Amino acid sequence: MTQVRPSEQMRDLGVVQRGAPVLAEPARPFDLPAERQAAEQAVERLFSAMERIGQVHPFAKGRGLAAPQIAIGRAAAVVQPPGSEIPPIVLLNPRITDSSIDEDEQYEGCLSYFDVRGLVPRPLRITVETTTLEGQTVTTVYERGLARLIHHEIDHLDGLLYTARMRAGVDPIPVEEYRQTGRAWAYEE
Repeated sequence: MTQVRPSEQMRDLGVVQRGAPVLAEPARPFDLPAERQAAEQAVERLFSAMERIGQVHPFAKGRGLAAPQIAIGRAAAVVQPPGSEIPPIVLLNPRITDSSIDEDEQYEGCLSYFDVRGLVPRPLRITVETTTLEGQTVTTVYERGLARLIHHEIDHLDGLLYTARMRAGVDPIPVEEYRQTGRAWAYEE
């Protein structure tokens, strides 16, 4: 019996895999509120995909999904922090406007490159501007694990995979080698 690779499982769930052109292109922003319906549809499709993915794979560190990962080249992403007490975060036209000098390096995975994990340095705090469906700009500060999740998804909207952030000379490791070796991300100090 052949075992299905994690990346094949994600592909079967509708997640575009590494090498697809949509993952390497910057996502097109929404003109809000004029494109409200298109933004709502993209977010609805993201939540639907997250639901399917969550039924087959547990995510201890939280999970996120950017529209390009489901073949929508628009600037929308959703992030579900770990635990059910924190509501999902919807990001429309997100842009990092500031980040801390302080950073840490943690293992990350990606639904579009799911067979490996990589050590990625990221700032411990980021400031993000997003657009509401009504067209208003909202600024939010995210810290630690949540900053990492949000930054990872914004990278997708900029056409980057996490491997672009890894230090030179550091390669991703197979998921089988990674399992149970990564420590949980801190969400509080």
